[in-house]
Amino acid sequence: MTILRAKDGQVRLWAFSLGVVILLFSGCTSLKKWAYEGFNRDKWQKPDEVIRALKIRPGDQIADVGSGSGYFTFRLAKAVLPGGRVFAADVDEGLNQYVADEARRQGLGNVQVILARPEDPQLPKSGTDLAFTCNTYHHIENRVSYFSNFRKYLRPNGRIAIIDFNGKGWFATLWGHYTPADVVKEELKQAGYELRQEFDFLPRQHFLIFAMEQGG
Repeated sequence: MTILRAKDGQVRLWAFSLGVVILLFSGCTSLKKWAYEGFNRDKWQKPDEVIRALKIRPGDQIADVGSGSGYFTFRLAKAVLPGGRVFAADVDEGLNQYVADEARRQGLGNVQVILARPEDPQLPKSGTDLAFTCNTYHHIENRVSYFSNFRKYLRPNGRIAIIDFNGKGWFATLWGHYTPADVVKEELKQAGYELRQEFDFLPRQHFLIFAMEQGG
């Protein structure tokens, strides 16, 4: 019976994995949203704790880079009120439209959706106080160059918050959807940043905050 259960579990695992891949590449925005957010994300993502850790101030200008279906976009948009703005930047036009529609539905007029390019988030030249990216870092190519160029979008004392999978759990390891924390730290150092804070309350992810090196 144990062997049968193990085999059955493997079948379910691979069936689920195949389903996720189909969803991600199906072009259907609602299915992509499900694939990105899954079930019970709030339990392991701890969004309220993340928002508190960011120490956002009313009036801040924040970029949600790789905003996806807006899981954090809308929470960030509420946190910067009154007077703040969130730039939801993503390369997926369908998800961008979903975020724009949902922001209107929620009455969040301080969300500006931006169609990013893979090599550049296309943020406003006015700059941001915080660039936030969650589960996106491992998708970015030429990351040292990307974040080196990103400095033009940061205001003085601006920060970059990076949350990415730490390799724990079958999904991250199966598809390579993770980046070790040491790799992130080294790449951001090469890009001209220094680590300011590191949090360990997320079970599946590391949570790092960087700022530009002094004199950089």
